[in-house]
Amino acid sequence: MSSVAVLTQESFAEHRSGLVPQQIKVATLNSEEESDPPTYKDAFPPLPEKAACLESAQEPAGAWGNKIRPIKASVITQVFHVPLEERKYKDMNQFGEGEQAKICLEIMQRTGAHLELSLAKDQGLSIMVSGKLDAVMKARKDIVARLQTQASATVAIPKEHHRFVIGKNGEKLQDLELKTATKIQIPRPDDASNQIRITGTKEGIEKARHEVLLISAEQDKRAVERLEVEKAFHPFIAGPYNRLVSEIMQETGTRINIPPPSVNRTEIVFTGEKEQLAQAVARIKKIYEEKKKKTTTIAVEVKKSQHKYVIGPKGNSLQEILERTGVSVEIPPSDSISETVILRGEPEKLGQALTEVYAKANSFTVSSVSAPSWLHRFIIGKKGQNLAKITQQMPKVHIEFTEGEDKITLEGPTEDVNVAQEQIEAMVKDLIHRMDYVEISIDHKFHRHLIGKSGANINRIKDQYKVSVRIPPDSEKSNLIRIEGDPQGVQQAKRELLELASRMENERTKDLIIEQRFHRTIIGQKGERIREIRDKFPEVIINFPDPAQKSDIVQLRGPKNEVEKCTKYMQKMVADLIREESNTKIDLPAENSNSETIIITGKRANCEAARSRILSIQKDLANIAEVEVSIPAKLHNSLIGTKGRLIRSIMEECGGVHIHFPVEGSGSDTVVIRGPSSDVEKAKKQLLHLAEEKQTKSFTVDIRAKPEYHKFLIGKGGGKIRKVRDTTGARIIFPTAEDKDQDLITIIGKEDAVKEAQKELEALIQNLDNVVEDYMLVDPKHHRHFVIRRGQVLREIAEEYGGVMVSFPRSGTQSDKVTLKGAKECVEAARKRIQEIIEDLEAQVTIECAIPQKFHRSVMGPKGSRIQQITRDYNVQIKFPDKEENPVHSAEPAVQENGDDAGEGREADPGSPRRCDIIIISGRKEKCEAAKEALEALVPVTIEVEVPFDLHRYIIGQKGSGIRKMMDEFEVNIHVPAPELQSDVIAITGLAANLDRAKAGLLERVRELQAEQEDRALRSFKLSVTVDPKYHPKIIGRKGAVITQIRLEHDVNIQFPDKDDGNQPQDQITITGYEKNTEAARDAILKIVGELEQMVSEDVPLDHRVHARIIGARGKAIRKIMDEFKVDIRFPQSGAPDPNCVTVTGLPENVEEAIDHILNLEEEYLADVVDSEVLQVYMKPPAHEESKAPSKGFVVRDAPWTANSSEKAPDMSSSEEFPSFGAQVAPKTLPWGPKR
Repeated sequence: MSSVAVLTQESFAEHRSGLVPQQIKVATLNSEEESDPPTYKDAFPPLPEKAACLESAQEPAGAWGNKIRPIKASVITQVFHVPLEERKYKDMNQFGEGEQAKICLEIMQRTGAHLELSLAKDQGLSIMVSGKLDAVMKARKDIVARLQTQASATVAIPKEHHRFVIGKNGEKLQDLELKTATKIQIPRPDDASNQIRITGTKEGIEKARHEVLLISAEQDKRAVERLEVEKAFHPFIAGPYNRLVSEIMQETGTRINIPPPSVNRTEIVFTGEKEQLAQAVARIKKIYEEKKKKTTTIAVEVKKSQHKYVIGPKGNSLQEILERTGVSVEIPPSDSISETVILRGEPEKLGQALTEVYAKANSFTVSSVSAPSWLHRFIIGKKGQNLAKITQQMPKVHIEFTEGEDKITLEGPTEDVNVAQEQIEAMVKDLIHRMDYVEISIDHKFHRHLIGKSGANINRIKDQYKVSVRIPPDSEKSNLIRIEGDPQGVQQAKRELLELASRMENERTKDLIIEQRFHRTIIGQKGERIREIRDKFPEVIINFPDPAQKSDIVQLRGPKNEVEKCTKYMQKMVADLIREESNTKIDLPAENSNSETIIITGKRANCEAARSRILSIQKDLANIAEVEVSIPAKLHNSLIGTKGRLIRSIMEECGGVHIHFPVEGSGSDTVVIRGPSSDVEKAKKQLLHLAEEKQTKSFTVDIRAKPEYHKFLIGKGGGKIRKVRDTTGARIIFPTAEDKDQDLITIIGKEDAVKEAQKELEALIQNLDNVVEDYMLVDPKHHRHFVIRRGQVLREIAEEYGGVMVSFPRSGTQSDKVTLKGAKECVEAARKRIQEIIEDLEAQVTIECAIPQKFHRSVMGPKGSRIQQITRDYNVQIKFPDKEENPVHSAEPAVQENGDDAGEGREADPGSPRRCDIIIISGRKEKCEAAKEALEALVPVTIEVEVPFDLHRYIIGQKGSGIRKMMDEFEVNIHVPAPELQSDVIAITGLAANLDRAKAGLLERVRELQAEQEDRALRSFKLSVTVDPKYHPKIIGRKGAVITQIRLEHDVNIQFPDKDDGNQPQDQITITGYEKNTEAARDAILKIVGELEQMVSEDVPLDHRVHARIIGARGKAIRKIMDEFKVDIRFPQSGAPDPNCVTVTGLPENVEEAIDHILNLEEEYLADVVDSEVLQVYMKPPAHEESKAPSKGFVVRDAPWTANSSEKAPDMSSSEEFPSFGAQVAPKTLPWGPKR
């Protein structure tokens, strides 16, 4: 049994009512300065007898109490308190949200009661429930069950008593559950167990257990007796830690049930044998009578926040005081606002008990450390490691982190709290010094892309920059991402995340029409040219169509600006290819030009051919279309086919159109088809036809054919397979390069159509399987071309023409017979190809190209890439001469600084071209000539551009970044003269084709810089405006809001005078920016000043007691009034001469309305204040009021210690007889406790 003296509101009122008359009497004696001091019995009267108490209780409270019966309200209000440790929902992001709020709404809807929740300082939950009694009880039960952590206990009573606990139709059990807010489970009649299980809060379980035992005791065949004992004396009967009552129960064999402190009952129930029960009752009565005679009480004030330290964990501190001193300490209930603690015990022990109460109250302290909330988790550490170090050293210190608050609360023994506070402050200081955080806003739709697959992206950023990145869950739809960690790492991670997001926002897809015959050239041998393009535009993904598709569409995907640049770059490449092919010069308009004219220079026939090519490309680009087709989402997977085979076959067949299906699970039926108009229409028809087939009846058959046969089955331009499809109506799908099974061909359609198509294809395959052997004549002089490099040419023919086997006669024999073996069609195609190669070989010529040796390296390009490209493009062989080790004419090369000089030298002297300058080109004549032009075009030349000297440093850029970017972009070398030369000439060296672009780019940069210089000059216009300094704070606004708005709105800088600078005029405000903007900003400031000059200030007397109510929590109420009436209201500061004077400033009519409003509020609030003060008069014991006359100390006559004449009255100023109570107490303090 527990004996913690925590009183209910009603019982506490009773205890105080017993103290008031005596206190009033003592106060009266003191105040009137009676000559005779009161007797000891007058000052400390014995408690009234039971009968007297009952009689006095029956007397009417007032003169009219017996005439009017009090009317009970039908609506009642109860307040429940759920301590922090018993709260079920502690971790809430925001109070009033989440599961807890939903549960409260459900309870309100189901019971009809009204609930109000509030959070106490100790993080406990206070719940006020209003409504009819029945609704309140039901709501209370639900609150306890769903918002408070549940415990359980069992109580054993005889099986035959269970039905009395249940009651008629279970009414008693329901009533008991409602009253105690618990769940009581009684075993079924067929269950032999006598254990009743109670589930609920600790307090509820105690109440329910007590009630169940009472019911059992009533039904017990043994004697039952009830003894009325005042609640205040229960702790004495129970004894410290319930030892006394346990001892009596053991000695007498009687069961004694003392109601727990939380139950407001006074009767103690005894159950047992009659004789033993009588002994137990007699002993309890004796203890009760003794304590009533010997004990007295004193009341002291202890801060409400310290009550829990006086009570101690599970009431241990109260039990400790009771054990040591024999004094019971009565604490007001937690829902009471009273701070008065009552000590009851023998007079000589009260002093010691009071000392212990104050010692307990002051043994613990509460402190707080300022720490930004974002640092809390770093202070706690991974899995609480950092905090564990502190709590292990000081286990009694409780450290609390509140979500969203910039502080940490510490609670515990004073010394330990101080040590822990120092450690945490040091930790916070260290973290603030080396940690930082930043919040960035990125559209939540990009968050999963930022995280990456299985968190790959975000984990890389975290590891690389040593930061923590907090991305909100998708359910919150929040855009805010928080980065925490090392300041440098935070900034780098922020930059990378923003760049990723920007890239995603700007990402777009573009289709570029490039003739398929140019694709291999653009890709280059082993892909080196496309790698260059990808290195130049790393953010752009370039997809070329499969060669088998015969499609001209190249897809670019990436950031919008980069895609546009890459498009222009590739279009220029195509123009260069056409130029080289047609032997013309093609000039595209500059990037910043609005011109749509392309200039083609060359021979008429060549120009016409190039023009028709360019117009064809334009037509194809203009012909690109995009359509949307609605196909039920349930058919999408079957239309796409296994690994996309089915949809790829449609895209390939229709000229490489792009078909985009919506994301799986989106529920969208829209399929997008993009490509050339005719092909898009064709793809649309096929897609709809296939969908229709899928919805009706679909039949599938797989057949096998060697991969080398596939191209013969498809036919030139897909002619053969199209014929089969048109005649049968079935769809035939060939494997792509990605498919594992390269032999598998799938036929889809209606059953009869599929079988017919299968029959035709199998006939074609059978023809291909019929191997034939044929021969052709090839001149032996050409044999070497086919067999060199381990027969590379023959291998290429075999791969291209269905694995046909070509056998040349052995070297040494003069035979010209070449054997071909394979499928008939393959053999014919291979024969035709060999004939073409022989024609090329017979038409081959060799020409010379003279280029000075010093340019050879530049012409070759990195790793010979440029030469390899020309060799491929023109199908020629190029041989460079060996380096000349000992040049005969050493002076000549020094004079020849470019190709033109060398040319002039040769013209003057026919013998001048040196062997080391001559490059040999072999191939068809026209191809050799074109290759020679291409080689000569690769010789670098230099041009000079006039650029004002003062702009050179801006063109170079920070650490050379500007000039480096231009050199990379235009593939040239730009030489800027040294600053000491003061020269305006910048030299550009590179290929002739790149120089014009480089020059145009450089001049464009010059124009941009000159425009920036002019703009800076215009932005530096200054304007001063004279404004009285008293208006400056209003113009600046709260936290600079007003002036910031003006700055942003007019794009100007506004400078206020420095208050500390005595030489500077204090009324001058300087505005800097464009002239027009500065004038607009000046007008805006003068407008504010004009409004301020019209304002008036008026003082209004307002009772200082209502100021706090009018201001409201954190100034919320007064801000609302100021916003509503557009006025400024100033309250007096503490210590002001007139604490009631409030100043209202604003326009006259607004000021009058605001004053009327606050005076009405004063009248309303003042009535509440007066009522509260009247109530306080009755609530406060008069004995606590300060005596007007100087106190002479507390003196009584006929005290017990004066019975013996040798004893003297205690010296109240003696620290020995009246020791310190744990805190400094003034020597003249009244014995009832500190003054309020």
